[in-house]
Amino acid sequence: MDIERIGKGTKTKIKYYKEIDSTHIHAKEIQQDGDCVLIAEIQTNGIGTKGRIWHTGKENNIAMTIIKHPECKVAELKGLTIQIAEKIQEVIKELYGYELKIKMPNDLILNGKKICGILTEVHTQGEKIEYLLISIGFNVNEEEFSKELIEIATSLKNEYKKEFDREEIIVNIINAYTGTAIDASTTIAPSSLFSLITTILSYFSRVINSILF
Repeated sequence: MDIERIGKGTKTKIKYYKEIDSTHIHAKEIQQDGDCVLIAEIQTNGIGTKGRIWHTGKENNIAMTIIKHPECKVAELKGLTIQIAEKIQEVIKELYGYELKIKMPNDLILNGKKICGILTEVHTQGEKIEYLLISIGFNVNEEEFSKELIEIATSLKNEYKKEFDREEIIVNIINAYTGTAIDASTTIAPSSLFSLITTILSYFSRVINSILF
């Protein structure tokens, strides 16, 4: 994966791993080092919702976790997972014309099978957010799935029989919030991966004051 290409023109700190157990697990271990994005080629023990395993292997897919230390209340993050899902949905539609469907609360579906999962985790001290993790797993060029997954999971390559540019997808997810209403008040460079998170937080801090999970 061309990390330099992904990071070019951004203000995002990226930590790249050839192989790791889980970007999400490792993010918890290093979150005290500050905001950054972890990207891995291979995950041996990727984490999904409800403790499920998310498979990422053979340098074919996208596995990344965003660490953020937002200055807002927990209530102001309501709807974050769906916001991210909607933007990924828009990116794939604009790049390739493919229609992904959102399966609540955190999955994206293509032709009836799961292609992308989003995991958000908020750690708090009282009403203050200590840190926020957002993990995205996207099956891009995967061709082989286990017996347990073959009927329920898919990839772009499996569906359309061609290779897809992972860096292009990542960069476009990064830039997805440029020019939107959510992005309107942010001063962070739109090409930054953290604009995705910062603009969402900024939006919710203005319009949602007392909504609880």
